[in-house]
Amino acid sequence: MHTPLLLVRFYHAFKLPVLLGLVIAAAGTFGYWIVSDYRASLLNCLYMTFITVATIGFGEIIDLSASPNGRIFTMAIATLGIANVAYTTSKLTAFILESEINEVLRRRRMQERIDALSGHYIVCGIGRVGTNVAHELAVTGRTFVALDESAEAVELFHEKYPDAFALHGDAQDDELLKRSGVARAAGVFAVTGDDGGNVLITLSAKQLGPQARLVARCHEVRNIDKLKRVGADAIVSPDFTGGMRIASSMIRPTVVSFLDEMLRTDEKLRVEEVRIPEGFAPRGLLQVAPPSRDYIVLAVRAGERWVFNPRDDFVLDPGCTLVVMAHPEGRQTLERRVAT
Repeated sequence: MHTPLLLVRFYHAFKLPVLLGLVIAAAGTFGYWIVSDYRASLLNCLYMTFITVATIGFGEIIDLSASPNGRIFTMAIATLGIANVAYTTSKLTAFILESEINEVLRRRRMQERIDALSGHYIVCGIGRVGTNVAHELAVTGRTFVALDESAEAVELFHEKYPDAFALHGDAQDDELLKRSGVARAAGVFAVTGDDGGNVLITLSAKQLGPQARLVARCHEVRNIDKLKRVGADAIVSPDFTGGMRIASSMIRPTVVSFLDEMLRTDEKLRVEEVRIPEGFAPRGLLQVAPPSRDYIVLAVRAGERWVFNPRDDFVLDPGCTLVVMAHPEGRQTLERRVAT
Protein backbone atom coordinates (compact mmCIF):
# COMPACT_ATOMS: atom_id res chain seq x y z
CA MET A 1 0.00 0.00 0.00
CA HIS A 2 1.26 3.50 -0.77
CA THR A 3 2.97 5.00 2.30
CA PRO A 4 1.18 8.42 2.29
CA LEU A 5 -2.21 6.72 1.93
CA LEU A 6 -1.32 4.31 4.74
CA LEU A 7 -0.41 7.21 7.06
CA VAL A 8 -3.66 9.01 6.25
CA ARG A 9 -5.68 5.87 7.01
CA PHE A 10 -3.72 5.32 10.23
CA TYR A 11 -4.42 8.89 11.36
CA HIS A 12 -8.15 8.64 10.72
CA ALA A 13 -8.39 5.20 12.38
CA PHE A 14 -6.55 6.08 15.59
CA LYS A 15 -7.06 9.79 16.17
CA LEU A 16 -10.10 9.13 18.44
CA PRO A 17 -8.59 6.41 20.70
CA VAL A 18 -5.32 8.37 21.01
CA LEU A 19 -7.25 11.51 21.94
CA LEU A 20 -9.30 9.56 24.50
CA GLY A 21 -6.11 8.09 25.94
CA LEU A 22 -4.60 11.55 26.38
CA VAL A 23 -7.80 12.86 28.01
CA ILE A 24 -7.91 9.89 30.43
CA ALA A 25 -4.21 10.37 31.29
CA ALA A 26 -4.72 14.07 31.93
CA ALA A 27 -7.92 13.51 33.95
CA GLY A 28 -6.32 10.73 35.99
CA THR A 29 -3.22 12.78 36.74
CA PHE A 30 -5.25 15.78 37.85
CA GLY A 31 -7.69 13.59 39.82
CA TYR A 32 -4.98 11.80 41.79
CA TRP A 33 -3.35 15.14 42.52
CA ILE A 34 -6.62 16.28 44.13
CA VAL A 35 -7.02 12.94 45.96
CA SER A 36 -3.53 13.39 47.47
CA ASP A 37 -4.52 16.85 48.76
CA TYR A 38 -2.14 18.35 46.22
CA ARG A 39 0.88 16.78 47.93
CA ALA A 40 1.89 14.12 45.33
CA SER A 41 4.07 15.09 42.38
CA LEU A 42 2.51 15.17 38.92
CA LEU A 43 4.88 12.38 37.83
CA ASN A 44 3.60 10.12 40.63
CA CYS A 45 0.02 11.02 39.70
CA LEU A 46 0.67 10.15 36.06
CA TYR A 47 2.39 6.91 37.13
CA MET A 48 -0.61 5.99 39.27
CA THR A 49 -2.91 6.58 36.30
CA PHE A 50 -0.72 4.45 34.05
CA ILE A 51 -0.51 1.39 36.33
CA THR A 52 -4.26 1.62 36.93
CA VAL A 53 -5.17 1.71 33.22
CA ALA A 54 -2.51 -0.87 32.31
CA THR A 55 -3.72 -3.21 35.13
CA ILE A 56 -0.10 -3.86 36.09
CA GLY A 57 -1.05 -4.44 39.72
CA PHE A 58 1.78 -2.56 41.45
CA GLY A 59 1.09 -1.13 44.90
CA GLU A 60 -0.57 2.24 45.36
CA ILE A 61 2.03 4.98 45.53
CA ILE A 62 -0.72 7.41 46.53
CA ASP A 63 -2.49 6.37 49.75
CA LEU A 64 -6.19 5.78 49.02
CA SER A 65 -7.03 4.00 52.26
CA ALA A 66 -8.40 7.12 53.91
CA SER A 67 -10.26 8.32 50.84
CA PRO A 68 -13.28 6.35 49.59
CA ASN A 69 -13.64 8.93 46.84
CA GLY A 70 -10.10 8.11 45.72
CA ARG A 71 -10.93 4.44 45.26
CA ILE A 72 -14.15 5.29 43.43
CA PHE A 73 -12.12 7.57 41.18
CA THR A 74 -9.59 4.74 40.60
CA MET A 75 -12.36 2.37 39.55
CA ALA A 76 -13.74 4.99 37.13
CA ILE A 77 -10.32 5.67 35.60
CA ALA A 78 -9.62 1.93 35.34
CA THR A 79 -12.95 1.29 33.63
CA LEU A 80 -12.50 4.10 31.09
CA GLY A 81 -8.83 3.34 30.50
CA ILE A 82 -9.24 -0.42 30.05
CA ALA A 83 -12.20 0.15 27.75
CA ASN A 84 -10.12 2.53 25.64
CA VAL A 85 -7.19 0.07 25.50
CA ALA A 86 -9.55 -2.70 24.37
CA TYR A 87 -11.07 -0.36 21.76
CA THR A 88 -7.61 0.62 20.49
CA THR A 89 -6.53 -3.02 20.29
CA SER A 90 -9.61 -3.96 18.29
CA LYS A 91 -9.03 -1.00 15.95
CA LEU A 92 -5.40 -2.02 15.46
CA THR A 93 -6.36 -5.61 14.67
CA ALA A 94 -9.01 -4.47 12.22
CA PHE A 95 -6.57 -2.00 10.63
CA ILE A 96 -3.93 -4.69 10.05
CA LEU A 97 -6.38 -7.21 8.65
CA GLU A 98 -8.10 -4.62 6.46
CA SER A 99 -4.74 -3.41 5.11
CA GLU A 100 -3.71 -6.95 4.23
CA ILE A 101 -7.05 -7.72 2.62
CA ASN A 102 -7.02 -4.45 0.66
CA GLU A 103 -3.51 -5.19 -0.57
CA VAL A 104 -4.53 -8.68 -1.73
CA LEU A 105 -7.60 -7.27 -3.49
CA ARG A 106 -5.53 -4.48 -5.08
CA ARG A 107 -3.04 -6.98 -6.46
CA ARG A 108 -5.83 -9.23 -7.73
CA ARG A 109 -7.58 -6.33 -9.49
CA MET A 110 -4.27 -5.22 -11.01
CA GLN A 111 -3.56 -8.74 -12.28
CA GLU A 112 -7.03 -8.95 -13.84
CA ARG A 113 -6.39 -5.66 -15.66
CA ILE A 114 -2.96 -6.85 -16.82
CA ASP A 115 -4.53 -10.07 -18.11
CA ALA A 116 -6.77 -7.95 -20.34
CA LEU A 117 -3.85 -6.00 -21.88
CA SER A 118 -2.62 -6.46 -25.43
CA GLY A 119 -0.01 -4.56 -27.42
CA HIS A 120 1.49 -3.13 -24.24
CA TYR A 121 5.12 -2.81 -23.13
CA ILE A 122 7.03 -4.47 -20.30
CA VAL A 123 9.81 -2.62 -18.48
CA CYS A 124 12.13 -5.05 -16.67
CA GLY A 125 13.97 -3.08 -14.02
CA ILE A 126 12.73 0.29 -12.71
CA GLY A 127 15.93 1.83 -11.45
CA ARG A 128 17.12 5.15 -12.86
CA VAL A 129 17.09 3.98 -16.49
CA GLY A 130 13.90 1.94 -16.23
CA THR A 131 12.04 4.77 -14.53
CA ASN A 132 12.98 7.13 -17.36
CA VAL A 133 11.77 4.54 -19.89
CA ALA A 134 8.49 4.22 -18.00
CA HIS A 135 8.13 8.01 -17.85
CA GLU A 136 8.50 8.30 -21.63
CA LEU A 137 5.89 5.57 -22.15
CA ALA A 138 3.50 7.29 -19.73
CA VAL A 139 3.99 10.73 -21.31
CA THR A 140 3.33 9.41 -24.80
CA GLY A 141 0.20 7.54 -23.77
CA ARG A 142 1.48 3.96 -24.02
CA THR A 143 0.41 1.22 -21.61
CA PHE A 144 3.16 -0.66 -19.80
CA VAL A 145 3.85 -3.09 -16.97
CA ALA A 146 6.91 -2.46 -14.77
CA LEU A 147 8.79 -5.31 -13.10
CA ASP A 148 11.45 -5.17 -10.38
CA GLU A 149 12.80 -7.56 -7.76
CA SER A 150 13.10 -4.75 -5.21
CA ALA A 151 9.90 -4.23 -3.20
CA GLU A 152 11.13 -0.76 -2.25
CA ALA A 153 11.63 0.18 -5.91
CA VAL A 154 8.10 -0.99 -6.74
CA GLU A 155 6.71 1.00 -3.79
CA LEU A 156 8.51 4.17 -4.88
CA PHE A 157 7.36 3.63 -8.45
CA HIS A 158 3.73 3.28 -7.30
CA GLU A 159 4.02 6.53 -5.38
CA LYS A 160 5.20 8.31 -8.53
CA TYR A 161 2.83 6.55 -10.93
CA PRO A 162 -0.16 5.41 -8.82
CA ASP A 163 -2.19 4.30 -11.85
CA ALA A 164 0.60 2.32 -13.53
CA PHE A 165 0.94 -1.46 -13.46
CA ALA A 166 3.94 -2.66 -11.42
CA LEU A 167 4.73 -6.19 -10.23
CA HIS A 168 7.28 -7.22 -7.62
CA GLY A 169 9.54 -10.08 -8.64
CA ASP A 170 12.56 -11.18 -10.67
CA ALA A 171 12.01 -10.42 -14.36
CA GLN A 172 14.16 -13.46 -15.21
CA ASP A 173 11.36 -15.66 -13.84
CA ASP A 174 9.20 -17.09 -16.61
CA GLU A 175 6.09 -17.04 -14.42
CA LEU A 176 6.43 -13.32 -13.74
CA LEU A 177 6.89 -12.60 -17.44
CA LYS A 178 3.76 -14.63 -18.18
CA ARG A 179 1.83 -12.68 -15.52
CA SER A 180 2.95 -9.44 -17.15
CA GLY A 181 1.40 -10.57 -20.46
CA VAL A 182 4.61 -11.09 -22.45
CA ALA A 183 2.77 -13.34 -24.92
CA ARG A 184 0.58 -10.36 -25.90
CA ALA A 185 3.12 -7.55 -25.50
CA ALA A 186 4.33 -5.26 -28.28
CA GLY A 187 7.74 -4.81 -26.69
CA VAL A 188 10.00 -5.66 -23.76
CA PHE A 189 12.71 -3.46 -22.23
CA ALA A 190 15.50 -5.39 -20.48
CA VAL A 191 17.04 -2.46 -18.62
CA THR A 192 18.28 -3.82 -15.29
CA GLY A 193 21.74 -2.78 -14.13
CA ASP A 194 23.15 -6.28 -14.71
CA ASP A 195 24.17 -7.37 -18.22
CA GLY A 196 23.87 -11.05 -17.29
CA GLY A 197 20.34 -10.49 -16.03
CA ASN A 198 19.42 -8.66 -19.23
CA VAL A 199 20.71 -11.60 -21.28
CA LEU A 200 18.49 -14.04 -19.36
CA ILE A 201 15.48 -11.70 -19.55
CA THR A 202 15.98 -11.38 -23.31
CA LEU A 203 16.23 -15.16 -23.73
CA SER A 204 13.11 -15.85 -21.66
CA ALA A 205 11.05 -13.04 -23.18
CA LYS A 206 11.86 -14.11 -26.74
CA GLN A 207 10.84 -17.68 -25.99
CA LEU A 208 7.58 -16.70 -24.29
CA GLY A 209 6.68 -13.78 -26.57
CA PRO A 210 8.52 -14.06 -29.89
CA GLN A 211 6.32 -11.34 -31.42
CA ALA A 212 7.55 -8.69 -28.98
CA ARG A 213 10.33 -6.31 -29.98
CA LEU A 214 13.07 -6.45 -27.38
CA VAL A 215 15.40 -3.58 -26.48
CA ALA A 216 18.21 -4.40 -24.06
CA ARG A 217 20.55 -2.28 -21.98
CA CYS A 218 24.24 -3.23 -22.05
CA HIS A 219 27.22 -1.82 -20.18
CA GLU A 220 30.06 -4.06 -21.35
CA VAL A 221 30.80 -4.11 -25.08
CA ARG A 222 31.74 -7.81 -24.90
CA ASN A 223 28.14 -8.66 -23.95
CA ILE A 224 26.57 -7.09 -27.04
CA ASP A 225 27.08 -10.23 -29.15
CA LYS A 226 25.50 -12.37 -26.43
CA LEU A 227 22.40 -10.18 -26.41
CA LYS A 228 22.20 -10.36 -30.19
CA ARG A 229 22.47 -14.16 -30.14
CA VAL A 230 19.62 -14.57 -27.66
CA GLY A 231 17.32 -12.37 -29.74
CA ALA A 232 17.62 -8.71 -28.73
CA ASP A 233 16.26 -6.52 -31.53
CA ALA A 234 18.13 -3.43 -30.34
CA ILE A 235 20.91 -2.92 -27.83
CA VAL A 236 21.62 0.41 -26.14
CA SER A 237 24.77 1.25 -24.22
CA PRO A 238 24.16 4.20 -21.87
CA ASP A 239 27.91 4.92 -21.83
CA PHE A 240 28.12 5.07 -25.64
CA THR A 241 24.90 7.07 -25.95
CA GLY A 242 26.05 9.47 -23.24
CA GLY A 243 29.34 10.02 -25.05
CA MET A 244 27.55 10.75 -28.31
CA ARG A 245 25.26 13.21 -26.54
CA ILE A 246 28.21 15.03 -24.97
CA ALA A 247 29.92 15.31 -28.35
CA SER A 248 26.70 16.51 -30.01
CA SER A 249 26.24 19.19 -27.36
CA MET A 250 29.60 20.58 -28.42
CA ILE A 251 29.46 20.33 -32.22
CA ARG A 252 25.71 20.72 -32.93
CA PRO A 253 24.30 22.63 -29.94
CA THR A 254 21.28 24.04 -31.79
CA VAL A 255 20.07 20.58 -32.80
CA VAL A 256 20.49 19.29 -29.26
CA SER A 257 18.66 22.32 -27.89
CA PHE A 258 15.81 21.75 -30.36
CA LEU A 259 15.43 18.12 -29.29
CA ASP A 260 15.55 19.06 -25.60
CA GLU A 261 12.89 21.73 -26.01
CA MET A 262 10.71 19.29 -27.98
CA LEU A 263 10.84 16.86 -25.05
CA ARG A 264 9.96 19.59 -22.54
CA THR A 265 7.07 21.18 -24.42
CA ASP A 266 3.62 20.97 -22.83
CA GLU A 267 2.32 19.42 -26.07
CA LYS A 268 4.55 16.36 -25.46
CA LEU A 269 5.89 16.43 -29.00
CA ARG A 270 7.93 13.45 -30.14
CA VAL A 271 9.33 12.07 -33.38
CA GLU A 272 7.13 8.99 -33.73
CA GLU A 273 6.64 6.16 -36.22
CA VAL A 274 3.39 4.72 -37.52
CA ARG A 275 3.58 1.43 -39.38
CA ILE A 276 1.20 0.67 -42.26
CA PRO A 277 -0.38 -2.71 -41.37
CA GLU A 278 -0.90 -5.76 -43.54
CA GLY A 279 -4.21 -5.66 -45.38
CA PHE A 280 -3.98 -1.90 -45.90
CA ALA A 281 -5.42 -0.80 -49.26
CA PRO A 282 -2.63 1.23 -51.00
CA ARG A 283 -3.51 4.91 -51.26
CA GLY A 284 -1.87 8.31 -51.40
CA LEU A 285 -0.26 10.01 -48.44
CA LEU A 286 -2.73 12.90 -48.63
CA GLN A 287 -5.65 10.51 -48.04
CA VAL A 288 -3.99 8.88 -45.04
CA ALA A 289 -2.34 11.93 -43.45
CA PRO A 290 -4.04 15.14 -44.59
CA PRO A 291 -2.45 18.38 -43.33
CA SER A 292 -3.03 18.78 -39.61
CA ARG A 293 -1.72 20.74 -36.64
CA ASP A 294 -1.59 17.43 -34.74
CA TYR A 295 1.30 15.96 -36.75
CA ILE A 296 3.90 16.63 -39.44
CA VAL A 297 5.03 13.86 -41.80
CA LEU A 298 8.84 13.95 -41.98
CA ALA A 299 9.65 10.83 -43.97
CA VAL A 300 8.47 7.43 -45.15
CA ARG A 301 10.43 4.19 -44.86
CA ALA A 302 9.47 1.94 -47.78
CA GLY A 303 11.42 -1.32 -47.55
CA GLU A 304 15.09 -0.31 -47.53
CA ARG A 305 14.33 3.05 -49.14
CA TRP A 306 13.90 6.35 -47.32
CA VAL A 307 11.71 9.10 -48.76
CA PHE A 308 12.16 12.39 -46.94
CA ASN A 309 9.47 15.08 -47.07
CA PRO A 310 7.28 12.85 -49.30
CA ARG A 311 4.87 14.31 -51.85
CA ASP A 312 1.13 14.24 -51.22
CA ASP A 313 0.64 11.66 -53.99
CA PHE A 314 3.23 9.25 -52.59
CA VAL A 315 1.52 5.83 -52.45
CA LEU A 316 1.64 4.06 -49.11
CA ASP A 317 1.76 0.27 -49.20
CA PRO A 318 1.52 -2.30 -46.40
CA GLY A 319 4.82 -2.46 -44.54
CA CYS A 320 5.70 1.20 -45.04
CA THR A 321 6.47 3.26 -41.94
CA LEU A 322 5.54 6.91 -41.48
CA VAL A 323 8.01 9.01 -39.50
CA VAL A 324 6.14 11.94 -38.01
CA MET A 325 6.51 14.69 -35.44
CA ALA A 326 3.38 14.52 -33.32
CA HIS A 327 1.95 14.67 -29.84
CA PRO A 328 0.26 11.51 -28.46
CA GLU A 329 -3.20 12.42 -29.79
CA GLY A 330 -1.79 13.07 -33.27
CA ARG A 331 -0.01 9.72 -33.31
CA GLN A 332 -3.17 7.94 -32.19
CA THR A 333 -5.17 9.72 -34.93
CA LEU A 334 -2.78 8.43 -37.61
CA GLU A 335 -2.81 4.93 -36.11
CA ARG A 336 -6.60 4.89 -36.40
CA ARG A 337 -6.44 6.17 -39.99
CA VAL A 338 -4.07 3.45 -41.18
CA ALA A 339 -6.08 0.78 -39.35
CA THR A 340 -9.24 1.52 -41.35
